[in-house]
Amino acid sequence: MSTLHRVRVDLDVRSYDVVVGRGAIRELASVIPADVKRVALVTQTSLPIDVRAELPAEVTVSRHLIGDGEQHKSLATIERLGDEFAAAGITRNDVVVGVGGGMVTDVAGFAAASWHRGMRVVHVSTTLVGMIDAAIGGKTGVNIAAGKNLVGAFWQPAGVICDTAFLDTLPEREQRCGHGEMAKYHFLTGDDLLALDLDARVARCVKIKADIVGVDERESGRRAVLNYGHTLAHALEIATEFSMAHGEAVAIGMMFAAHLAQALGRIDAARVAQHRTVIADHYRLNIKPPKGVQRVELIELMHHDKKAVDGLTFVLDGPNGIETVRNVDIAAVHQALDALSVP
Repeated sequence: MSTLHRVRVDLDVRSYDVVVGRGAIRELASVIPADVKRVALVTQTSLPIDVRAELPAEVTVSRHLIGDGEQHKSLATIERLGDEFAAAGITRNDVVVGVGGGMVTDVAGFAAASWHRGMRVVHVSTTLVGMIDAAIGGKTGVNIAAGKNLVGAFWQPAGVICDTAFLDTLPEREQRCGHGEMAKYHFLTGDDLLALDLDARVARCVKIKADIVGVDERESGRRAVLNYGHTLAHALEIATEFSMAHGEAVAIGMMFAAHLAQALGRIDAARVAQHRTVIADHYRLNIKPPKGVQRVELIELMHHDKKAVDGLTFVLDGPNGIETVRNVDIAAVHQALDALSVP
């Protein structure tokens, strides 16, 4: 087993460890609270990973399956999980263990936050985007017709396991999804993450996010920078009925954000070109929206983004780095969409 990285998410009494590296799953028992009697294991039938052998021998385990696809990231799924938790005798003193990608950990975390008004949760992330983003920081939630992740809760896990061996069989599209989020950290820090090996790269992304969450747990300020590229990304996901993977949408969203920042005079053409180099050349991600999406729909969806408390709101690059910019002029938005050839 390779050397494991332990990254601390420092939130006072809610602090926890994220264990990163090949073989990290063997540390699962170490992040399960000692007083737990029952484990509600939330996962998917399509996931060929069984972690039950790594759980403490004395706990009773019930298995709860959720469907594949964003249509299962819903309040109906939360209600069904609640019924199953009741049947399994899960109490507030037990723990939910979510095993899967970001969709699974979002649902498992929200189910844990809701059951008996809050029980503990541990995440075992199996995808790159989950390891460097979704499983870290306590954001949980489900989608409704009005938008993505609009119903949820901030609910920190008791621990997170990121076994990079799970990435060996990750489909190429899921790899691209993770690379979209990983590229984001280049712009947040200026780090050359590609200079690191995979385990160190994942751990570095986790550390960047942990440091941001540690100073702004509930996204009242600094944490919003983690949504870089996400405003258009979420609109693209909804407009394509989630046929576009999250990280693919984030890659396009960051390119849009760069053009928007240039239209607003916040960055120059060289910085836009740097975005194109990192996203398209280094991570080989598409930077053009798919054919068929219409700007009228995208603008309407962006108006419903969670950050949009004062007109159109975006996280944008600028002279002070990445930051939230509110009440953005619609003319600049059209200029950025023009640059992406959105009809």
